[in-house]
Amino acid sequence: MDFPSKLIEEAVNQVSKLPGIGKKTALRLVLHLVKEKKETTFALTEALSTLRENIRFCKKCHNISDAEVCSICTSHRRDSTLLCVVEDTKDVMAIENTAQYNGLYHVLGGIISPMNGIGPSELKIDSLVTRLSDPAGGIKEVILALSPTMEGDTTSFYIHKRIKEYPVKVSVISRGIAIGGDLEYADEITLGRSISARTLFN
Repeated sequence: MDFPSKLIEEAVNQVSKLPGIGKKTALRLVLHLVKEKKETTFALTEALSTLRENIRFCKKCHNISDAEVCSICTSHRRDSTLLCVVEDTKDVMAIENTAQYNGLYHVLGGIISPMNGIGPSELKIDSLVTRLSDPAGGIKEVILALSPTMEGDTTSFYIHKRIKEYPVKVSVISRGIAIGGDLEYADEITLGRSISARTLFN
């Protein structure tokens, strides 16, 4: 691809590093920003810089947060006896959009994937066990809401093995989610029903 400017080429190269964006899409975005007012571009870059500098992760659930403890963990309206274990923040957002779940979350930060060099020690599993070992936590049920893939199932089995000594019910979301699919791509109705119709893990 030939570029009329080295500045355009460098911008396109950087934008195309984002997931799901190829060189052509990156070029369209860059040319759009060039046509916009400078204030628009500066507002975007400032928002991204502020995000990168100030974003935090909740010390309890590891979800993305603006504060030390996120708004979900501090809410008195949430059912603190339910703990939903998910892979990433995008899964928290997907489940929240169903309006079918009112408990707390625990974000693992990924799933076990030996092919990608991700083992249990790279995930937030130890902190999950710590949360369950705290009698003051009051957690009565752990919902394993991981994508129904081989890696997701492996992670669920590993977590179940780690927490089976604790007096909590362990359930999994209903298999209304397609085998091999990703949670973030499920429609809200299907995902909501999967949460509501969860089954015991065995």
